[in-house]
Order: sequence, then structure tokens, then C-alpha cells
Amino acid sequence: MENDLKLMQAIGGAGHGGAENFFVNLTLAFERNQLSQKVVTRPNEVRDRLLAEGNVDVHHAKFGGMLDFSTKRTLQKIADDYQPDIFLSWMSRAASLTPKGPFPKVARMGGYYKLKYFQKCDHMVGITQHLCDYMVEQGWPADKVHYIPNFINWSPSPAISRAEFDTPNDVPLLLCLGRLHQVKGLDTAIRALAKVPDAHLWIAGDGPLKEELKKLSEDLSLTNRIRFLGWRTDKEALLATADIVVFPSRQEGFGNVILEAWASKTPMVATAAQGPAAYIKQGETGMIGEIDNVKELATNLTAVIESPALRQRIIENGHASYLQDFTESAALRNWKDFFLSIL
Repeated sequence: MENDLKLMQAIGGAGHGGAENFFVNLTLAFERNQLSQKVVTRPNEVRDRLLAEGNVDVHHAKFGGMLDFSTKRTLQKIADDYQPDIFLSWMSRAASLTPKGPFPKVARMGGYYKLKYFQKCDHMVGITQHLCDYMVEQGWPADKVHYIPNFINWSPSPAISRAEFDTPNDVPLLLCLGRLHQVKGLDTAIRALAKVPDAHLWIAGDGPLKEELKKLSEDLSLTNRIRFLGWRTDKEALLATADIVVFPSRQEGFGNVILEAWASKTPMVATAAQGPAAYIKQGETGMIGEIDNVKELATNLTAVIESPALRQRIIENGHASYLQDFTESAALRNWKDFFLSIL
């Protein structure tokens, strides 16, 4: 990374979603590579601690609603004082508050947002090619849209004991990672489990549909084969324990769980939301089927369970894809090339 380049970043997200978590990962990667930067975020205990441990220069702002005038002033003052070479915003709220200045203004897009919130931006970065195509179709100039995929740093962990969740060692173990929300399609995974009689399913996450999903498990007489693990911070160990990752989302701009499955050498069975459809090649880097198609999801799960050759091919090809395109070093090359191209 160019050491004399000055980057200012802003993100208004309050929680621990995919964009917020990846913001931390990329910011820490920039810092490790000695890129000068200032970041402005909404206060968050976990995020603040991680950024502080990485020696990132962090400033706080409210990122409130329409009546929040202080955040705009805060961003503008930091920009005036710091004089960044590039301003990078994350998601629509920060993009709509982009400060004025003679520097290129960039927004990183991780979902299919309305482009009216990004009118102050000069360039857009999409995390999938499909997302980039969407922006062009919505009228953004093609030469101002840039594809830069996500990355992950993967540190394997030992598997945990299945006995911790009363699960036999000799059954196929399926794993869902994610928020218990309608868009994640976990009801589809539960219904598919009913058609894969020998398998067990662990669901790691929390969210508004927890009780509804538990009720569905009861209605389908699956409580003896489903475990709700709650919110977990040991996904590396869970992936080392599971035989298959199930990714049944109805909407998914990218889905870091794809990279986590590839990196951990755990075969993935997914539905064709935008992110998985862009990256998973059927029978090569995973199995993929129609959204909400319970029968097809069950068929794909059964195929991976019953065919060691298919399983091994998915593991090898997925891991090779991760190493080639989705490591930190690959991401830093992509971002460096992009920054230099717009300066």
C-alpha cells in the first residue's frame, strides 16, 4: 500500500452485521500495511476495542436520523483538518453524509441499495460483479463502478465435541451460521432436514425468528435432530466440527460464510441468492439450488453426504478459489490498484 496516501473512512452501522465486521477487517488490514487513515464510526464497544488494539485512529459520531446535524459537521471538520486523498463511505447513511472536498469520494456497496443515497459519491465499489452490473443498470457510469471482492483471514480451530450439543458422532452434521431472520431462509433448511433422515442440524445465531423456528422444528418432529446454539464467537471450531455448511438465504449480497466454508474446507450447499449465485459453481465449488426449493436443497445435501468424490472435489476447488482471490494479500492488491487508478 502507498504509505503517503491518506484515507478517511466513515461507517454509520450500529451492530455486528456483515458490512460492519468486514469494515473492521479491511481497516485493520490497511493499518497493518501502514496506510495512513482516520475512521469515523458510531460508538460500538466491540468494534472500538478491535480498532484500538490495531492502533487505528478512530473518531465517533452519532450517525442519527434526519435531525442529526452534528455528524455532518464532525465529518466535514475531520475532512478539512486531515485533508484526505480519498474518502471511503460504507453503506447508505455514511455515503449520504459525504463531506465536501477536492478528494475522490467512494462508496463501498455490499447490498442492493437505492442509489439516491450515493449522489455525493464519485465512485462505487461493488463486492460482486452482479452488484456492479446492478449499479450500471440503475444509471451509474460504468467507468465509475469497480469490482473488489471481500476477503477473510482464516485461522483454523480444533473441532468441538459433538456431545456438547447432544449430537452423535456417526451422523452427517449440517451447520447454519447467521442471524435468525426471514431473509436467511433457515425455515427452508429445517424443512429440508426432514427429507435427509440421518442428518442433524446446528443453527448458530440469534434473531427475531428464534421462537418461530423452534416451533417449526417441533411441528416437523425434528427437535431431536436440531440444536439452536445461540450467538457464537467460535465459528472456526463449528466449521471444523460440521460436515456441510448450509446457506439457504433468500437475499445475500455476498455472504462471507462462502469464504469461511472454502477456507475451512467444509463443503457448502446453498440457494441461489445473488452472492452465492455469483461465486458457487454447481458441483465444483459447492452445490446450489433454487431459493425456497426444499426438495432441491435436500437433494443437494444428500448428494454431498452420499458421494465422497463430489465432497472432495468441492473441498479442493473451494479452497483453491479462496487462496487465489479472497485472502488479505489479494484484497490489498485490489484496493491499492483501485486507489491509484482514481487519484
